[in-house]
Amino acid sequence: MRLAQNGSSWSAGAILFAAIVFAAVLAAPGVTVTASYVNDLFIFLDGAHRIASGQIPNRDFHTALGPLSFYIPAWGYWLSGSMGGAMPDGMALVTLVLALPIAHVLSSRLHPVLALPFGVFLILVLAVPLNLGESITALSFAMFYNRIGWAALGALLVMYLRPERCRPWQEAIDALCAAALTLVMLYTKITYGLVAASFLIFLLFDPHQRRWVAAAIAVGLISGIGIEAFWQSTPAYIADLVISAQVSGSRSPAALTITFIRHLADYTLLGIFAALVLSRTRNLRDLLFFVFCTIPGLLIQNQNSQPWGILTIHAGAAVAAEMILRLQAQHSSQKLPPPSFATGAPLLLAAMILPIMLQNALALGLHSILAATRTGKAFDLPKFAEIRLISPWISNEKTLMHVYLESIESGARTLESLPEAPVKVSVLDFANPFSAGLGLLPPRGDSAWLHWNRNVNASHFTPPEQYFADVNILMLPKWGINPAPLRELYREYVDSAFEPLRDTEGWAIYRRKTREVAAKAPF
Repeated sequence: MRLAQNGSSWSAGAILFAAIVFAAVLAAPGVTVTASYVNDLFIFLDGAHRIASGQIPNRDFHTALGPLSFYIPAWGYWLSGSMGGAMPDGMALVTLVLALPIAHVLSSRLHPVLALPFGVFLILVLAVPLNLGESITALSFAMFYNRIGWAALGALLVMYLRPERCRPWQEAIDALCAAALTLVMLYTKITYGLVAASFLIFLLFDPHQRRWVAAAIAVGLISGIGIEAFWQSTPAYIADLVISAQVSGSRSPAALTITFIRHLADYTLLGIFAALVLSRTRNLRDLLFFVFCTIPGLLIQNQNSQPWGILTIHAGAAVAAEMILRLQAQHSSQKLPPPSFATGAPLLLAAMILPIMLQNALALGLHSILAATRTGKAFDLPKFAEIRLISPWISNEKTLMHVYLESIESGARTLESLPEAPVKVSVLDFANPFSAGLGLLPPRGDSAWLHWNRNVNASHFTPPEQYFADVNILMLPKWGINPAPLRELYREYVDSAFEPLRDTEGWAIYRRKTREVAAKAPF
């Protein structure tokens, strides 16, 4: 028992040490390097700037993502003092914070030979600035919230196992860890949070764990009430979620099939693990758990803009590997020959996770080197000087992101040349980089981003009289991510409430008409 406890403490310490190292590697340069999804990066830099300006998500601007998706870069901005450090420092902080429940959960439920690699695997998923499934040089903090959701959900699913090594206050710590992981998911991206909450309800049917699970649910509910007392935006959050779900909430059977085929190798390995376990336990609850690791993960991944990565599969494999090792221990205690497959379980899990760990570690190291050497093209906006754009494979190739950035830089120069300093600037395109990039007072009532057929379409959108109510300067790009349908959607209101101010090769800039003129508008 003492050796088991020592091994458990050692694996927890090693996971926490890995988190400290990865967080330091990520945050130390204080620079953001990106190769793709620049438009997505602008969403969260704008969000950090909005929060620094006193705005509150869903209360002052629309978003279908949870408030943590904006407070994380805002905390990084506060820690680093620069927009270049907002995402690295914010994700370094998340890595350190989530490492605590991850280390506790894994070390108390998995053998060290499983806990350490799986823990490092989850920590690397958190720390690496890379969209899951993309190449090592496709560096980007885009969609970082998905990596948070997968890592937190992966750790939570391991709690299906009853603790092998109980510690003092085990149930209380379990409840706090489960509540913390679930709350992080609920307030980062709700799809993960709903799956997490469903899993906790499923665990209530385990009489051996029911007490701490009930306590976790109670802590989560009480915390939610406390958060709402300060946030006061839950109804607005739900309303934004409803609009987004109406636009892009459903997926066709064909899309689900394609996603399944893309992950067929992972599903096959999980099927092998599950078959080895179920052939011995013949337990319905175990079967339902493995089903839970397959279907909700598939549904979540199909909603994400990532080519690969259903980490619930890997969590299910880790749980199965542990169950196999426990079966081996039971046979040994009964002086029976151990199952022939038991010693291979850790190796099979390693086959699933080590390639991903290696890729993420290389990508994290590459980002650190490029950031430390200030490699790439600096963003030519005053507040974005510590952000660098590189081409994939560090070539001199000019990509679509370079063209997009040049357009944004051109718009920024035009804004700076206006006779009066602009305030409350909005962009009728995917994202608004100008408030954060130029340090301008942001408008209230508009949206964190507008992605056609993802969170806005011709049938579901924020009414223009609400969306533009606080906008003084409106930027209409002549080239961008999706300006054409947005221009058509809001054309009538824009033409009635705004007047042309300046027209350039890349931008049409409008200013709000005087109140006397605007009052005659049909809206």
